[in-house]
Amino acid sequence: MTKKYYGGCDVGSTTGKAAILDENGSIISTTVVPSEIDPEITSIQALEKACAQVADLNSYKDLARIVGTGYGRNEVAFANENISEISCHAMGTFYCNPDIKTIVDIGGQDVKTIAIADDGSVLEFAMNDKCAAGTGRFLEAMSRIFRMDLDQFSVLSLNAKKSIPVTAQCSVFAESEVISLLARKNPPEEVAAGIKASVSKRCFSLLKRIGMRPLVTVTGGCAKNQGLIKSLSKKIKMEVTALPVDPQIIGALGAAVFARRNGSA
Repeated sequence: MTKKYYGGCDVGSTTGKAAILDENGSIISTTVVPSEIDPEITSIQALEKACAQVADLNSYKDLARIVGTGYGRNEVAFANENISEISCHAMGTFYCNPDIKTIVDIGGQDVKTIAIADDGSVLEFAMNDKCAAGTGRFLEAMSRIFRMDLDQFSVLSLNAKKSIPVTAQCSVFAESEVISLLARKNPPEEVAAGIKASVSKRCFSLLKRIGMRPLVTVTGGCAKNQGLIKSLSKKIKMEVTALPVDPQIIGALGAAVFARRNGSA
Protein backbone atom coordinates (compact mmCIF):
# COMPACT_ATOMS: atom_id res chain seq x y z
CA MET A 1 0.00 0.00 0.00
CA THR A 2 1.65 3.22 -1.17
CA LYS A 3 -0.95 5.71 -0.03
CA LYS A 4 -1.38 6.71 3.59
CA TYR A 5 -4.77 6.96 5.23
CA TYR A 6 -5.71 8.54 8.54
CA GLY A 7 -8.59 7.50 10.79
CA GLY A 8 -10.72 9.20 13.39
CA CYS A 9 -13.13 7.35 15.66
CA ASP A 10 -15.77 8.98 17.87
CA VAL A 11 -17.04 6.57 20.52
CA GLY A 12 -20.34 8.00 21.74
CA SER A 13 -22.93 6.76 24.22
CA THR A 14 -25.37 5.62 21.54
CA THR A 15 -23.30 5.34 18.34
CA GLY A 16 -19.74 4.92 17.17
CA LYS A 17 -18.58 7.00 14.22
CA ALA A 18 -15.50 6.70 12.02
CA ALA A 19 -13.97 8.85 9.27
CA ILE A 20 -10.99 8.20 7.02
CA LEU A 21 -8.95 10.85 5.20
CA ASP A 22 -6.32 10.34 2.51
CA GLU A 23 -2.92 12.03 2.30
CA ASN A 24 -4.49 15.10 0.67
CA GLY A 25 -7.04 15.53 3.44
CA SER A 26 -10.00 14.37 1.36
CA ILE A 27 -12.78 12.37 3.04
CA ILE A 28 -12.57 8.80 1.74
CA SER A 29 -15.21 7.11 3.89
CA THR A 30 -17.39 7.59 6.95
CA THR A 31 -19.63 5.30 8.94
CA VAL A 32 -21.98 5.14 11.92
CA VAL A 33 -22.63 2.00 13.99
CA PRO A 34 -24.62 1.32 17.19
CA SER A 35 -22.52 1.47 20.35
CA GLU A 36 -21.62 -1.75 22.11
CA ILE A 37 -21.08 -2.02 25.87
CA ASP A 38 -17.32 -2.16 25.28
CA PRO A 39 -16.10 1.12 23.68
CA GLU A 40 -13.12 -0.63 22.08
CA ILE A 41 -15.41 -3.07 20.26
CA THR A 42 -17.51 -0.11 19.08
CA SER A 43 -14.44 1.67 17.72
CA ILE A 44 -13.17 -1.43 15.92
CA GLN A 45 -16.56 -2.07 14.30
CA ALA A 46 -16.85 1.55 13.15
CA LEU A 47 -13.31 1.68 11.74
CA GLU A 48 -13.53 -1.73 10.06
CA LYS A 49 -16.79 -0.73 8.38
CA ALA A 50 -15.18 2.49 7.15
CA CYS A 51 -12.07 0.64 5.94
CA ALA A 52 -14.23 -1.81 4.00
CA GLN A 53 -15.22 1.11 1.74
CA VAL A 54 -11.58 1.76 0.77
CA ALA A 55 -9.93 -0.60 -1.73
CA ASP A 56 -6.43 -0.05 -0.33
CA LEU A 57 -7.38 -0.88 3.26
CA ASN A 58 -7.83 -4.39 4.58
CA SER A 59 -8.13 -3.42 8.24
CA TYR A 60 -7.99 -0.47 10.61
CA LYS A 61 -4.47 -1.71 11.39
CA ASP A 62 -3.43 -0.43 7.93
CA LEU A 63 -4.20 3.18 8.89
CA ALA A 64 -1.10 5.37 9.27
CA ARG A 65 -2.50 7.02 12.39
CA ILE A 66 -5.71 6.84 14.43
CA VAL A 67 -7.12 9.42 16.82
CA GLY A 68 -9.91 8.47 19.22
CA THR A 69 -12.49 10.85 20.65
CA GLY A 70 -15.83 10.74 22.44
CA TYR A 71 -16.76 9.62 25.93
CA GLY A 72 -15.18 6.18 25.42
CA ARG A 73 -11.95 7.41 23.84
CA ASN A 74 -9.72 6.40 26.75
CA GLU A 75 -10.77 2.75 26.31
CA VAL A 76 -9.53 2.65 22.70
CA ALA A 77 -6.09 1.23 23.47
CA PHE A 78 -4.93 0.93 19.84
CA ALA A 79 -5.44 4.65 19.04
CA ASN A 80 -2.19 6.61 18.61
CA GLU A 81 -3.74 9.57 20.41
CA ASN A 82 -6.93 10.54 22.22
CA ILE A 83 -8.37 14.04 21.86
CA SER A 84 -11.49 15.49 23.52
CA GLU A 85 -14.73 15.52 21.56
CA ILE A 86 -14.98 19.27 22.08
CA SER A 87 -11.72 19.87 20.19
CA CYS A 88 -12.67 17.31 17.53
CA HIS A 89 -16.10 18.82 16.89
CA ALA A 90 -14.47 22.22 16.55
CA MET A 91 -11.86 20.92 14.11
CA GLY A 92 -14.35 18.85 12.11
CA THR A 93 -16.64 21.85 11.74
CA PHE A 94 -13.70 24.08 10.79
CA TYR A 95 -12.70 21.53 8.13
CA CYS A 96 -16.18 21.74 6.61
CA ASN A 97 -16.72 25.51 6.87
CA PRO A 98 -14.12 27.87 8.41
CA ASP A 99 -16.75 30.63 8.61
CA ILE A 100 -18.72 28.79 11.31
CA LYS A 101 -17.84 30.19 14.73
CA THR A 102 -20.37 28.52 17.05
CA ILE A 103 -21.46 24.88 17.47
CA VAL A 104 -24.36 23.29 19.30
CA ASP A 105 -23.46 19.63 19.76
CA ILE A 106 -26.49 17.61 20.90
CA GLY A 107 -25.24 14.19 21.91
CA GLY A 108 -26.93 11.14 23.31
CA GLN A 109 -26.25 12.08 26.93
CA ASP A 110 -25.25 15.75 26.95
CA VAL A 111 -25.46 19.07 25.14
CA LYS A 112 -22.39 21.20 24.45
CA THR A 113 -21.91 24.65 22.93
CA ILE A 114 -18.51 25.47 21.47
CA ALA A 115 -17.00 28.76 20.31
CA ILE A 116 -14.41 28.27 17.54
CA ALA A 117 -11.30 30.38 16.98
CA ASP A 118 -10.11 31.40 13.51
CA ASP A 119 -7.70 28.44 13.39
CA GLY A 120 -10.29 25.82 14.35
CA SER A 121 -9.27 25.59 18.00
CA VAL A 122 -11.69 25.96 20.91
CA LEU A 123 -12.20 29.44 22.34
CA GLU A 124 -14.81 28.55 24.93
CA PHE A 125 -17.35 25.83 25.68
CA ALA A 126 -20.27 25.10 27.96
CA MET A 127 -21.89 21.77 28.76
CA ASN A 128 -25.12 20.44 30.22
CA ASP A 129 -24.42 16.89 31.38
CA LYS A 130 -26.37 16.85 34.65
CA CYS A 131 -29.74 15.94 33.16
CA ALA A 132 -30.89 14.00 30.10
CA ALA A 133 -33.48 16.64 29.14
CA GLY A 134 -32.59 18.17 25.80
CA THR A 135 -30.30 15.31 24.73
CA GLY A 136 -30.64 12.68 22.03
CA ARG A 137 -31.92 10.13 24.52
CA PHE A 138 -34.56 12.61 25.67
CA LEU A 139 -35.83 13.05 22.10
CA GLU A 140 -35.81 9.28 21.60
CA ALA A 141 -37.97 8.90 24.72
CA MET A 142 -40.34 11.58 23.45
CA SER A 143 -40.71 9.88 20.07
CA ARG A 144 -41.71 6.64 21.82
CA ILE A 145 -44.49 8.47 23.67
CA PHE A 146 -45.84 9.58 20.30
CA ARG A 147 -45.51 6.01 18.95
CA MET A 148 -43.24 7.29 16.19
CA ASP A 149 -39.72 6.65 14.98
CA LEU A 150 -37.24 9.54 15.13
CA ASP A 151 -37.72 10.47 11.48
CA GLN A 152 -41.47 10.85 11.92
CA PHE A 153 -41.05 12.75 15.17
CA SER A 154 -38.50 15.02 13.50
CA VAL A 155 -41.09 16.52 11.15
CA LEU A 156 -44.21 16.31 13.35
CA SER A 157 -43.89 19.84 14.75
CA LEU A 158 -43.33 21.48 11.36
CA ASN A 159 -47.09 21.83 10.77
CA ALA A 160 -47.97 23.09 14.24
CA LYS A 161 -50.06 26.28 14.34
CA LYS A 162 -48.76 27.03 17.83
CA SER A 163 -46.49 25.60 20.50
CA ILE A 164 -47.86 24.15 23.72
CA PRO A 165 -45.24 24.81 26.43
CA VAL A 166 -43.55 21.86 28.11
CA THR A 167 -42.35 23.38 31.38
CA ALA A 168 -40.79 20.49 33.31
CA GLN A 169 -37.02 20.86 33.68
CA CYS A 170 -36.42 17.19 34.45
CA SER A 171 -36.51 14.52 31.74
CA VAL A 172 -38.70 12.16 33.81
CA PHE A 173 -41.19 14.89 34.75
CA ALA A 174 -41.22 16.16 31.16
CA GLU A 175 -42.29 12.71 29.95
CA SER A 176 -45.17 12.70 32.45
CA GLU A 177 -46.16 16.22 31.39
CA VAL A 178 -46.19 15.27 27.70
CA ILE A 179 -48.30 12.17 28.36
CA SER A 180 -50.81 14.35 30.26
CA LEU A 181 -50.92 16.93 27.46
CA LEU A 182 -51.64 14.25 24.86
CA ALA A 183 -54.26 12.61 27.11
CA ARG A 184 -56.09 15.95 27.22
CA LYS A 185 -56.47 15.78 23.41
CA ASN A 186 -53.99 18.54 22.63
CA PRO A 187 -52.84 18.35 18.98
CA PRO A 188 -49.74 16.10 18.87
CA GLU A 189 -47.90 18.46 16.52
CA GLU A 190 -48.38 21.36 18.96
CA VAL A 191 -47.10 19.29 21.89
CA ALA A 192 -44.14 18.23 19.76
CA ALA A 193 -43.48 21.89 18.98
CA GLY A 194 -43.41 22.57 22.72
CA ILE A 195 -40.86 19.81 23.22
CA LYS A 196 -38.60 21.23 20.49
CA ALA A 197 -38.98 24.72 21.98
CA SER A 198 -37.91 23.48 25.42
CA VAL A 199 -34.79 21.86 23.93
CA SER A 200 -34.03 25.05 21.98
CA LYS A 201 -34.34 27.09 25.16
CA ARG A 202 -31.77 24.88 26.88
CA CYS A 203 -29.42 25.21 23.92
CA PHE A 204 -29.87 28.98 23.88
CA SER A 205 -28.95 29.30 27.55
CA LEU A 206 -25.71 27.42 26.87
CA LEU A 207 -25.02 29.56 23.79
CA LYS A 208 -25.30 32.72 25.85
CA ARG A 209 -22.62 31.39 28.21
CA ILE A 210 -20.00 31.18 25.43
CA GLY A 211 -20.89 34.34 23.50
CA MET A 212 -22.72 33.19 20.38
CA ARG A 213 -21.19 34.37 17.10
CA PRO A 214 -22.42 33.64 13.58
CA LEU A 215 -22.32 31.39 11.78
CA VAL A 216 -24.02 28.82 14.04
CA THR A 217 -24.34 25.12 13.26
CA VAL A 218 -25.62 21.97 15.00
CA THR A 219 -23.64 18.73 15.16
CA GLY A 220 -24.63 15.26 16.33
CA GLY A 221 -27.52 13.08 15.25
CA CYS A 222 -30.10 15.58 16.50
CA ALA A 223 -29.00 17.97 13.77
CA LYS A 224 -31.16 15.83 11.46
CA ASN A 225 -34.29 16.73 13.47
CA GLN A 226 -35.93 19.29 11.18
CA GLY A 227 -38.40 20.49 13.79
CA LEU A 228 -35.62 21.10 16.29
CA ILE A 229 -33.50 23.05 13.78
CA LYS A 230 -36.49 25.22 12.89
CA SER A 231 -37.23 25.87 16.56
CA LEU A 232 -33.59 26.69 17.37
CA SER A 233 -33.32 29.06 14.40
CA LYS A 234 -36.36 30.92 15.70
CA LYS A 235 -34.93 31.06 19.23
CA ILE A 236 -31.52 32.43 18.24
CA LYS A 237 -33.01 34.69 15.54
CA MET A 238 -30.72 33.41 12.79
CA GLU A 239 -30.61 30.49 10.41
CA VAL A 240 -28.71 27.40 11.54
CA THR A 241 -25.98 26.74 8.97
CA ALA A 242 -26.15 23.24 7.48
CA LEU A 243 -22.96 21.22 7.17
CA PRO A 244 -21.92 19.63 3.85
CA VAL A 245 -21.45 16.20 5.48
CA ASP A 246 -23.45 14.06 7.88
CA PRO A 247 -23.49 16.15 11.10
CA GLN A 248 -23.32 12.96 13.12
CA ILE A 249 -19.74 12.20 12.00
CA ILE A 250 -18.23 15.64 12.71
CA GLY A 251 -16.38 14.47 15.84
CA ALA A 252 -14.87 11.52 13.98
CA LEU A 253 -13.97 13.80 11.08
CA GLY A 254 -12.19 16.21 13.42
CA ALA A 255 -10.30 13.28 14.93
CA ALA A 256 -9.20 12.18 11.44
CA VAL A 257 -8.04 15.73 10.66
CA PHE A 258 -5.91 15.67 13.83
CA ALA A 259 -4.58 12.21 12.88
CA ARG A 260 -3.46 13.47 9.48
CA ARG A 261 -2.00 16.70 10.89
CA ASN A 262 -0.09 15.01 13.71
CA GLY A 263 0.88 11.98 11.63
CA SER A 264 2.36 14.11 8.87
CA ALA A 265 4.32 16.36 11.21
